[in-house]
Amino acid sequence: MTRSQQLFQQALARIPGGVNSPVRAFRAVGGDPIFIDHGEGSRFVSVDGQSYIDYVMSWGPLILGHAHPEVIEEITRVARGGTSFGACTEAEVRLAERIADAFPSIDRVRLTSSGTEATMSALRLARAATGRDKILKFDGCYHGHADSLLVKAGSGVATLGLPDSPGVPRALAQLTITVPYNDLDALDRAFAGHRQELAAVIVEPVAGNMGCVPPRAGFLQKLRELTSEHGSVLIFDEVITGFRVARGGAQELYGIKPDLTTLGKIIGGGLPVGAYGGRAELMNLVAPAGPVYQAGTLSGNPLAMAAGLKTLEIISRPGFYQHLEGLSQQLKTGLLRASQDAGVTLTVNRAGSMLTAFFASGPVEDYDGARRCDTAKFARFFRALLDQGIYWPPSQFECAMLSAAHSSADIEATIAAASEAFRIAQEG
Repeated sequence: MTRSQQLFQQALARIPGGVNSPVRAFRAVGGDPIFIDHGEGSRFVSVDGQSYIDYVMSWGPLILGHAHPEVIEEITRVARGGTSFGACTEAEVRLAERIADAFPSIDRVRLTSSGTEATMSALRLARAATGRDKILKFDGCYHGHADSLLVKAGSGVATLGLPDSPGVPRALAQLTITVPYNDLDALDRAFAGHRQELAAVIVEPVAGNMGCVPPRAGFLQKLRELTSEHGSVLIFDEVITGFRVARGGAQELYGIKPDLTTLGKIIGGGLPVGAYGGRAELMNLVAPAGPVYQAGTLSGNPLAMAAGLKTLEIISRPGFYQHLEGLSQQLKTGLLRASQDAGVTLTVNRAGSMLTAFFASGPVEDYDGARRCDTAKFARFFRALLDQGIYWPPSQFECAMLSAAHSSADIEATIAAASEAFRIAQEG
């Protein structure tokens, strides 16, 4: 028995399912999860001493790679002065200014400790601002595990095959309207039936929790038009896409200005963090400026601020996103070529440095399309990659993430491993 297997058996005795987040489990792909000892650059090393090229990157925040020297140095420096105060620090102000500088839609921002807190708080604010109760979300989009949002959600919910979560009150679920992602007609029908009741529309502008699914042309524009026309708040959940697909997130990439934006992942440089922000008149409703209560003892904690500030500084340097774009395109092109050589039908969706290789015969543009993929073939592909030292997301419904630490040689090694993995997946 390997050390990872031993630790997993110990974990099963004390931790539900042996993991502290369902997406870490290998149930969708078979086998037991590996346990990590340390990481550096594009790789991490398991407790069994096996090195892997990592394409999970802590599910997105490690856009600089593991243990970036400048980030570690800054965290260490700040930690010597204290890890948490429950009081104001200069770093909080500086991070808020950096966020507002990158996102023109954000006048003011409130920091939280997670993306779930950020989306939950943004919805509360939207309901307060509009005096309405219902929200609209899209099938397969995951916005955290708050009760109102666990209705036809993606991410681990999709991986485990749970369309809804037990424990969500029926009354709350009834306040959440869901429509297919990228479906303009369904969107029109939803607004026709609920236009005076919708407090907000929340959307991943590039879906990242049913796999990577970019918006169709006109989809985000239609959302902006309908919400403006009917007085609903448009919320872009950029917890994944913010600072990843572009410095100004998906809203920069597609030229759409939402009312509220939720952020996470990268703005903490790998440490727990989240944020929501938007127009001043909305954000001024948040306590203590206004009556909408939201709080967090560890919000804006010094370590996350230090890691986030250094990360945002580095990604703002000239050529950063061009380099990342080149690596991502190299990987997409190589995967498609390798799959064709192996006779595997594959669709690769990409937005910036996030991508998904779907075992599907046609375009994947919504949750139904993602669910029609051959998940058994994906599981064989995943295990074959893992055996060759490539750590791919352990679910067909998650995105692979690249970092600036990945090299062209890493990509070529991954494509070579994928060639063998496609052959194994095809043979069954």
